[in-house]
Amino acid sequence: MPESQPHPDEHRLRVDGIPIVIQRHARSKRSGTTIILAHGAGQDMDSSFMSFFHEGLWAFGYTSVKFNFPYMEAGRRAPDSREKLNSTWNSVIGTVLTECSPRKLIIGGKSMGGRIASYVADSVPEVDGLVFLGYPLHPPGKPDRLRDTHLYTLPQSMLFLSGTRDSLATARLLASVVERIGPRAQIHWIEGGDHSLSRGRRAADTRPEALKVMDEWIRRITK
Repeated sequence: MPESQPHPDEHRLRVDGIPIVIQRHARSKRSGTTIILAHGAGQDMDSSFMSFFHEGLWAFGYTSVKFNFPYMEAGRRAPDSREKLNSTWNSVIGTVLTECSPRKLIIGGKSMGGRIASYVADSVPEVDGLVFLGYPLHPPGKPDRLRDTHLYTLPQSMLFLSGTRDSLATARLLASVVERIGPRAQIHWIEGGDHSLSRGRRAADTRPEALKVMDEWIRRITK
């Protein structure tokens, strides 16, 4: 991860009760590219995982955005309905388009957050790419219940960052899905990583590897 710096341009706002955090570099040539990342089902936008990528992308010069879904903000454990999750994503995207006027827009997130982003992307022409930090291809232990059908018709570039031990995305199945999507999709395997890309508490942190790959991919698709 790039060396940490003060945050000169952090902007916090609420839209329909949804907290949104926007960080951008006023002078960075890359700030015209905005990346919105949503949290997974069990941890909010301020988790160490989400904060690492939010701050890391900002440190690379991008405009970085994160937010909480309503159920998380209200302190509930059960996620909102898919309809409400979709609506939240659309509201956040609309706000970011107004606030940031991005030249390029990439959305995604951890597990559920990235999956819901993929459901709304097809109806938002401003979205240029999708990044998945552990795509939940199927429920744990149920590889026959794939969540892949909508992915094949999405026009955007896609980056899948996935652990080879991910219990929600069997490596063989995810590789097959990415191959079927074709050249607009790329996968990067975190060897030995789980659904959070982790190899375990005593192993080296894999997040810098994932962040570096994400940065390289963003540069390539936003040329």
